[in-house]
Amino acid sequence: MTADQIRSLQPELAALLETFRPYLRRASNFGHLVAYVLGLMADLKRKSIEPIALAAGAAVRTLQEFLSFLEWDHEGANDHLHRVVMDRHGCARAIGVIDASGHAKQGRMTPGVARQWCGEKGKVDNCVVGQHLLYSDNHPSNPFNCALASDLFVPENWAKDRDRCRKAHIPDEVTYRPKWRIALDQLKRSMANGVRFWFTVFDEDYGKVPQFWFGLDAMGQQAIGEVPRNFRVFAKRPACRSQQKAHRPKRVDNLCRFSPLFREPPWQRVTVRHATRGPIVWEVKMARVHMVVARPRPSRPTDRRYALIVARNVDTGEIKYFISNAAASVPLCDLLTAAFARWQIELWFERAKQEAGFGAFEVRTYRSLLRHWFCSRLAMYFLAAQTQRLRGGKSADHAGASGRSGQRSGVDPLDAYVALAG
Repeated sequence: MTADQIRSLQPELAALLETFRPYLRRASNFGHLVAYVLGLMADLKRKSIEPIALAAGAAVRTLQEFLSFLEWDHEGANDHLHRVVMDRHGCARAIGVIDASGHAKQGRMTPGVARQWCGEKGKVDNCVVGQHLLYSDNHPSNPFNCALASDLFVPENWAKDRDRCRKAHIPDEVTYRPKWRIALDQLKRSMANGVRFWFTVFDEDYGKVPQFWFGLDAMGQQAIGEVPRNFRVFAKRPACRSQQKAHRPKRVDNLCRFSPLFREPPWQRVTVRHATRGPIVWEVKMARVHMVVARPRPSRPTDRRYALIVARNVDTGEIKYFISNAAASVPLCDLLTAAFARWQIELWFERAKQEAGFGAFEVRTYRSLLRHWFCSRLAMYFLAAQTQRLRGGKSADHAGASGRSGQRSGVDPLDAYVALAG
């Protein structure tokens, strides 16, 4: 955002940030929060600590200490953001999107950096991976999206090297956890703060883990997620518990091709909107199946039945498989509306990196990384809330509120706006 755009929204931003003041503990900390959030929204070439500090007329070391060492209630502030989102944007058909993001990083000092899958590069590369939970109202024309939680995924090689963890200030209690376990904890915390989701959605990295589904069931959280084609389910309860082929669970791709559950019903055509590709027509079939309880062996079917959906893209022939724990009474159109809402998080990541420096962190401690992500999420929340408020009815008092017009390649000084911290 340019200086004029920030000025036009200054009263709303001041009112929002003021609600976070109690969690900053000291007036100086609140001033640092204001400066950093403003810097993340400003028209800077790089949105890391040094350029933000220089633009705000602050000491670089001061902002470094604000993120790394100064005491403020980061968890309390994050809980407060959950409550703000629900109080101002709660809706009956909200979607919770679970996903991980990789940020390419060089060197060995950034917390959690390792050779692992990096979505940013589309390959295995040196990167830091964050586990995120997004809230979306999934509005068809003016969606409100906000990231509720961001946690560092600590790779196993980091967790085993406690000396390296201590150098990065990773607490001893923070160890390796699969991404799906982090996601469950994020959901539990957000729900404890009053967040409610119509559905949670996710890709096959989460959907392929039965324990993840059982965790969602225990929370009473309705969900639909992709599963890989080799994911195994029981079409019906086997006559006995046996390792024989006839009594073992079947791959979902084979089940959808050969089982009477899917061979006999006709395909249903549905049209699903997509943010960038427009309406997409899918042919779908659905049946109820049992998931697999792997232990104790031999594997056995769950008492509960789940919806298995196969969807085929009419234009490209692409095939997707989904599992849902929703009740049988939930209409298929509702399941598909939720299932294809995952594009919201791709859109959010793209905008967060462009607009609020989400991936621009240059830090060497665990706390500073989480605090950078929090400040970036707070900036993105404010921009999303104002976009929803102003889109379609932009006032002359809100210069350039619907776009990024008029940006300059230089730096907008922020010291005038840090008066918000007074």
